[in-house]
Amino acid sequence: MSSRGRRDRDSRDARGASTSSAASSARGSSRSRRDADAERPRGRRDAERERSRREAAEALPVDLARVKREPGTGVWGGSGTTAPAAPVRVKREREPDGDSDPEPEPAVRYGRFDPEDQRSRHCPYLDTINKSVLDFDFEKLCSISLSHINVYACLVCGKYFQGRGLKSHAYIHSVQLSHHVFLNLHTLKFYCLPDNYEIIDSSLEDITYVLKPTFTAQHIAHLDKQAKLSRAYDGTTYLPGIVGLNNIKANDYANAVLQALSNVPPLRNYFLEEENYRRIQRPPGDIMFLLVQRFGELMRKLWNPRNFKAHVSPHEMLQAVVLCSKKNFQITKQGDGVEFLSWFLNALHAALGGTKRKKKTIVTDVFQGSMRIFTKKLPHPDLPAEEKAQLLQNSEYQERMVESTFLYLTLDLPTAPLYKDEKEQLIIPQVPLFSILAKFNGSTEKEYKTYKENFLKRFQLTRLPPYLIFCIKRFTKNNFFVEKNPTIVNFPITNVDLREYLSEEVQAAHAHTTYDLIANIVHDGKPSEGSYRIHVLHHGTGKWYELQDLQVTDILPQMITLSEAYIQIWKRREEDETNQQGA
Repeated sequence: MSSRGRRDRDSRDARGASTSSAASSARGSSRSRRDADAERPRGRRDAERERSRREAAEALPVDLARVKREPGTGVWGGSGTTAPAAPVRVKREREPDGDSDPEPEPAVRYGRFDPEDQRSRHCPYLDTINKSVLDFDFEKLCSISLSHINVYACLVCGKYFQGRGLKSHAYIHSVQLSHHVFLNLHTLKFYCLPDNYEIIDSSLEDITYVLKPTFTAQHIAHLDKQAKLSRAYDGTTYLPGIVGLNNIKANDYANAVLQALSNVPPLRNYFLEEENYRRIQRPPGDIMFLLVQRFGELMRKLWNPRNFKAHVSPHEMLQAVVLCSKKNFQITKQGDGVEFLSWFLNALHAALGGTKRKKKTIVTDVFQGSMRIFTKKLPHPDLPAEEKAQLLQNSEYQERMVESTFLYLTLDLPTAPLYKDEKEQLIIPQVPLFSILAKFNGSTEKEYKTYKENFLKRFQLTRLPPYLIFCIKRFTKNNFFVEKNPTIVNFPITNVDLREYLSEEVQAAHAHTTYDLIANIVHDGKPSEGSYRIHVLHHGTGKWYELQDLQVTDILPQMITLSEAYIQIWKRREEDETNQQGA
């Protein structure tokens, strides 16, 4: 290549290089200009925003009660507190709309916010409460988890549920079925779920009274003078104390005994006031005191003048009986009324802290009397007469006397006839009450046989209790079956004088020995398949009523003596009552 060609090529390369460098420099300058143009308004916006924030902070009156302290700031005080050194973020309150009312300020008590919600006294769901389905007689268990901890009653459907928080059974029930009003069965407080605020309304007091009735001393003192009928929520009328008990399956034997004891005034008055037995100390793990608590609850429900229904279910009471008796007495199996009465009175006495000898309770104060028992051992009847005579000279065969207490007296019936009469019907014998009471006159002897030995016994009363219980022995047990004696006992309703059955030296100490009948328990039917009913005297009206489970009817006093009486409770007549009846 010639020198001229090389010069032309070099000049072209130089022009191309200068053109590319100029283009790149132009692109760089345009990019820097665009970046500068973008940064300029951003800085201006930040500056304007910071300036407006500063002006707002200076113009806004700072209320220390409404300023939220950020981490890193100083400790805020009350009035007269200086501003913190670190920057403070001021939180503006949301201004209320022109149409809405301003929200009330929460009241402050002792430096804390008042927990009472403004909705507590204006709950919109109170009209959904259905009192006709409320039943507080059953065990307080959650219907789903069967737990007895923190149980609430739905006042719309009457079911029990546990808990009140999120995911609890009561909360889920309220959301699913739109049942909103609940009652805590332990604290007796009402709540609205799922909003979870306490309801405060005086119209709900009748519900808490049905759940936990309370009696004042003045109310208790006038119970035996009250003849006014009470009206239940369903419109039925009833006399407090003369209330039917639900027969769950085969517990009518227990119902009759509980009804009879609930109409013994001193025992009733003691259990109507919970303070009488609340502070009794029992050993740890002792379940027998549950019997006292349940009996007191049942007594208050039976005498409640503001019940929602005219009957009571003894479900919780009977569950305590099954538990404390170790299933000797059950709800599903018919039991013996006398055996239950004997166990129940002794269990109550022990649970209240009583002992056999020294410490007394309301049970012994009301029912306990005393007697002398004379016992003489008999020689075997197959022995020769000479040997019998020799044995009778020994000290072992001499008569011995012991003092004993009793809660009830057992009256023996004469043997029922085995043969039928001319019309092929069994003759039902009748016996006067005083004939079977002769057992306790101190001279009548009766032979008692055991497997090995025979004894002669006679009894004499030494102290009569304020309330005397007679148990007429109708059932005889042997190795094969239980036989019932249908003998009718003829007894007067009033004026039974027992002075002749007391020993002579103690007759002077007893100013009053006349008794009037107040309760009569009857057994009808066969021994294993029969049923129980009770005749009760209402002290306020002076009328007799017959109760058999849920059925309550009035009855003439003359009809009571025609029944097969099994257990009777008699009340000793005092001086004022004697004067009233004499007038």
